[in-house]
Amino acid sequence: MANQSESEIISRGQDGSASNDGDQLDSAGQAILKLLHKAAGTAEANSRKALETAQKLSSQLETAKDRIAELEGEGQQYRKRAACAEEWLRKIYMEIQDRLINAPEEKRRQMSRRS
Repeated sequence: MANQSESEIISRGQDGSASNDGDQLDSAGQAILKLLHKAAGTAEANSRKALETAQKLSSQLETAKDRIAELEGEGQQYRKRAACAEEWLRKIYMEIQDRLINAPEEKRRQMSRRS
């Protein structure tokens, strides 16, 4: 029908075949509308599913952010404890150096000077 001129279409309407063409047009129009409704329904369902997925992911992201903050807090506590332990180890090391290593050497030096 796209190749036909307007005069051919008008003349067809005059010879009685317009009724048949009208039925075909109605059928085609109804089929197109049916497909459009189906496509709209599918698009709407996809949109709902995408929204649900986005909400679920957003919730998971918030949960992950909360967990990260919690772990960062725990990490800070462990860093403080490690720093405190390092300070104690330094004190213990110094005490060992002063009392067990340096002191006996000084005593030996004093003893060797006396002799």
